[in-house]
Amino acid sequence: MVKKEKLINLSSYIGSGITPRRDIKKYWENGTILWLKTEQLDEHKIYETTEKITHSALEETSIKIYPINTLSIAMYGEGKTRGNIAILKKEMTTNQACCNIVIDDKKANYEYIYYYIRNKYKQLRNLSSGVRKNLNSEDIKNFEIVLLQDLNGQKKIATVLSALDSKIELNNKINAEFEAMAKTIYDYWFVQFDFPDKNGKPYKSSGGKMVWNKEIKREIPANWKVVKMSEWINNDNDKNGDWGKETPEGNFTKKVICIRGTDINGLNGKGELYPPVRYILEKNSFKILNSHDLIIEISGGSPTQSTGRLAYITEATIKRFENPLICSNFCKPLSLKNKKLLYNFAYYWNSLYDSGIFFSYEGKTTGIKNLLLDSFISSYYTVAPDDTIVNQFYDIMEKIQIKKQSALAENQTLSELRDWLLPMLMNGQVKFKELNN
Repeated sequence: MVKKEKLINLSSYIGSGITPRRDIKKYWENGTILWLKTEQLDEHKIYETTEKITHSALEETSIKIYPINTLSIAMYGEGKTRGNIAILKKEMTTNQACCNIVIDDKKANYEYIYYYIRNKYKQLRNLSSGVRKNLNSEDIKNFEIVLLQDLNGQKKIATVLSALDSKIELNNKINAEFEAMAKTIYDYWFVQFDFPDKNGKPYKSSGGKMVWNKEIKREIPANWKVVKMSEWINNDNDKNGDWGKETPEGNFTKKVICIRGTDINGLNGKGELYPPVRYILEKNSFKILNSHDLIIEISGGSPTQSTGRLAYITEATIKRFENPLICSNFCKPLSLKNKKLLYNFAYYWNSLYDSGIFFSYEGKTTGIKNLLLDSFISSYYTVAPDDTIVNQFYDIMEKIQIKKQSALAENQTLSELRDWLLPMLMNGQVKFKELNN
């Protein structure tokens, strides 16, 4: 049997955190106490945080340490952040944007509640109010949970769904190791210039000839060049983003998957991916993305996140989706003159993004930040490697990408199955004995 209960009636405590004053150094320097921000709440289980506070902050402010298995919901945040939920797997503090829920284990299973709220992500977001569309703790306290009265039944459902998430997390861990390996090779070959020479030895370390380049103000291998980034880009590419219609309407009949700026991290394998289905004009089919196209976010961002996030498309990426891919109007698709420079371009671009370069190439119209893409690529230089090394790196990266995209495709299937299973298990349409057969 099932019943409805408000979340507050299933909890022993619900509250938010605070941000200790940044100007008081003793609250932050050499901190050892985990302090969580909403940007991490797209993870399933959180064991570590990007920042830590000190015991002084704990003693001199009203901040609270939450116990293991607390559920934390993002009350506000950019893009898809608001409404995300995670399980805290270590004791930690949080900022004020996290609503933290300690489930009473005599009334409900915390993992069951996690999956139920996660499954109701859109419904929860629709409770947002105010100009910034923030959630508030009262809305979350009064959020209704459809609950199996049998605690053991709740636990069984949570165990099944958790097994699927464990496989997703394993795939993500393997992909992270692939990505770390690929980045190491890129840095070794194209930053340190220790790519394999004709004898298979590291070029620079083995005495390979280096020459000074005045544009980038450093030495580069003797037979390499330095060019503006625009020289890598195909100027004949007249594709732009499109948004089309939500449903077929008039001549808007071409069914596509639309990649938005908010989907770029998911496309890159950082978090789950739920791009919308849209319908565009048949005559705009030329906007469909092809293998080796790049997608760059040109509008959006935030005070702490610049525009310029990038994703790239491969054959394996395209196979993950039932319909062709386009990107939204807030993104710009690009193609390269030499397709085998795809990974060199992507890793170099992402290194610039991580260093914050793109904050200096942003304009602003109607309150939205826009990347001055043409200005950037026509003024910024990059090293153009020898074709032999480019081809070797491309072949290595292609093999890695095939493995990564295969894992991401499996993750997509598993997450869809997980989200479908919860209501099926709750209403009895799927039985536990059926799952064991």
